[in-house]
Amino acid sequence: MNTDTSVPTWQAELAVDCRCTLGEGPQWDARNQRLYWCDILEKQLHWLSPASGESGHYQLDHRVSLAAPVDDGGLLLVGEDRLSRFDPSSGSIEKLSDFEADNPITRSNDARIDRHGSLWLSSMGKSAERNAGSLYRLHRGELSRLRSGLTIPNAICFSADGEFAWFTDTVTGVVMRWELDSEGWPQGEPQPWADFFSSQGNPDGAVMDSEGCLWLALWGAGQVVRLDHNGEIIGRVELPVSQPSCPAFAGPDLKTLYITTAQEGFSAKQLAQEPTAGSLYVVETGIKGLAELPLRLK
Repeated sequence: MNTDTSVPTWQAELAVDCRCTLGEGPQWDARNQRLYWCDILEKQLHWLSPASGESGHYQLDHRVSLAAPVDDGGLLLVGEDRLSRFDPSSGSIEKLSDFEADNPITRSNDARIDRHGSLWLSSMGKSAERNAGSLYRLHRGELSRLRSGLTIPNAICFSADGEFAWFTDTVTGVVMRWELDSEGWPQGEPQPWADFFSSQGNPDGAVMDSEGCLWLALWGAGQVVRLDHNGEIIGRVELPVSQPSCPAFAGPDLKTLYITTAQEGFSAKQLAQEPTAGSLYVVETGIKGLAELPLRLK
């Protein structure tokens, strides 16, 4: 792993002073030019319209970790025990299916739409119980389990050509790469790709850019790192808060990087040191993100 501190470095700035307990799941809705992200523990769905600067949030009745744009309109909410359709204009929620509803110790965690318009989503123990989590794929409305025995699944993202998926189990410190077939299903076993076990910070959420590089949040290190095709660090975003959780490219040209953060587990002293922890941060890197497809349910 490249630990060279001379790589290009950017400084993230405060975008929305929302102070989430656990900000997560930033997702760009290109059709409506809105960025969505979640405060999982407070059961809130936040939004920002970058063009106007307007922002706000919806109060939900359950924990949600991602709001994914659907091809025929609205959002799919990835929730702690269900998948639901959500209409942002009316605030109405329609349950579509259960999601580990028979397992009260788990909730949803990281998720991302793949190059086929299918959704990879994950679960984890509400108290990060070891090996309680799983990784799934929602393909044309059918949910399939891809892997079990995970503790904190994160960093789900995909190459532009659809040949590879990435993910991590945060507690291992290792980002894995998984070969995919022409329909987007995993082939064989995932292989270690980037090792952060001995580094400061733990691998969390990730997103891909248009140049095939992966931007990875390092929880506890106050950084998002840019990794090349070989998993080497070639860029770094520094934040004034220590717990970045996930990056996402947004805006009409996809050149603005937003980063969710968290204050989960903070003491009063830590909150005093990082008063805007849990807020949404932004950085202009000049690098374009990879456009993502809306979710196809049929």
